[in-house]
Amino acid sequence: MLRFGIDLGGTKTEIIAIDAAGEVVLRHRRQTPRDSYPAIVDSLAELVFSAEKELGAQGRVGIGMPGSPSPTTARIRNANTIVLNGQPFVRDMERALSRPVRVANDANCFALSEAIDGAAAGAEVVFGVILGTGVGGGLVVRGRPILGHNAIAGEWGHNPLPWPTDVERPGLPCYCGKSGCIETFLSGPGLAADYAELSGRLDHGPEIVALAAAGDVVALAAVERYEDRLARALSGVINIVDPDVIVLGGGVSNIDRLYDHVTPHLRNYVFADAVDTPIVPPKHGDSSGVRGAAWLWGPDES
Repeated sequence: MLRFGIDLGGTKTEIIAIDAAGEVVLRHRRQTPRDSYPAIVDSLAELVFSAEKELGAQGRVGIGMPGSPSPTTARIRNANTIVLNGQPFVRDMERALSRPVRVANDANCFALSEAIDGAAAGAEVVFGVILGTGVGGGLVVRGRPILGHNAIAGEWGHNPLPWPTDVERPGLPCYCGKSGCIETFLSGPGLAADYAELSGRLDHGPEIVALAAAGDVVALAAVERYEDRLARALSGVINIVDPDVIVLGGGVSNIDRLYDHVTPHLRNYVFADAVDTPIVPPKHGDSSGVRGAAWLWGPDES
């Protein structure tokens, strides 16, 4: 059975098809018509029909997106493509494609991809982390994404940073309306803002890490603060869920030193006598989200 995965982004939309073995047999991208909801639905349907014509076969369709369907109203909420919010997106896609469609938050899709055949393959409980423009997360147990009663499981980015220091209180305002959210500290812009506050320079994550490696003491201090904050935030997840593996994704996950420097900090915060939770980079990189969308139809579903 073919599975089609769609990654509906703010600027680009990608579709892939994977076969029963998980091999990608088709991949296409196009611009997202972000200013028109009907145009988005039509564009996605056209992508699927075109892919099916090219492959000569139909398949299941899963869609990953920054927002998610509300379990109360079945309408989309929290999408950064504003025209999607409040729309009955799942219903409209099912009508356009004349078949069931599964839709999930992109962080859930990332975690699912890495749990099925990625860096956490074979693990029973997987927490997938997005460290990018925002901070998100997804929880997968035994190959199934856990949504929760309010369909917000894994949204650790909008909890407060644990054990804040005096200089971290009350924290920067977050777009969610609160202050001091994990996202304001651990997003890519959060790292850049922390460095800029002390250096007066506006650099991004890779540049800050390069400066730290070259001996810039301010950059090194910013990176070390980031690592400790990430350890505190992940310790909260470990204390509650205790996943077998944590997979980091998003642009900040490309900072190689995180995988050596964060784990030792966990011992200061996790409520256990020893901590050896693996923190690993993604196997599928930027393709994890779209692969996870395809795997919304599980390996045992035909």
